[in-house]
Amino acid sequence: MSLLDRIKENMFGLERGIADALPGYKGYKQKELRREADKLLRETLAARLRTVKTQLDNLQQDLISSGNFDLLDETGSAVTQLQTFIDRLRTAAYGYGGFFDAVRVKEDTLDQVYAFDAALLDYVDRIEGAIGRAREGINSEDLRAQILLIRDLTREANMTFDQRKEILTGGHEVGTPAPEA
Repeated sequence: MSLLDRIKENMFGLERGIADALPGYKGYKQKELRREADKLLRETLAARLRTVKTQLDNLQQDLISSGNFDLLDETGSAVTQLQTFIDRLRTAAYGYGGFFDAVRVKEDTLDQVYAFDAALLDYVDRIEGAIGRAREGINSEDLRAQILLIRDLTREANMTFDQRKEILTGGHEVGTPAPEA
């Protein structure tokens, strides 16, 4: 059962009655529920990534302790990229435009955004796994490859997150007219 389904299941009886009685309310409420599920998912992702960032900070300390100073630049880049990713997740648009908002979002687009955010969990797992392998092999010949993988995954996560904005805005910047169809 998805997070969205669990939120829908917890609607109170009064809300269900209103949804049945008022025209348009049900669609509005569905958008609100999708928005809330998206927000909760991104907050969960950001919390997990903060833990992963602590692991990456510990890896930096391990590199210093083991004298692997030549890998600190790449690791520092990964730390910066990871923190940027965390900040973007926490502050991203919720995936829903209200009546007066600049960006209107249709329900199928909201579902795409929610699925997109759920897929970002894969990045958390991949980054965390690469950090674990690097820490285990701190003195191995494979260490450089693991550090570069961490750096590349954090960059890729940020580039992939850019696609989320494109989904929400339909590929054009907020404040500019949409391309003619």
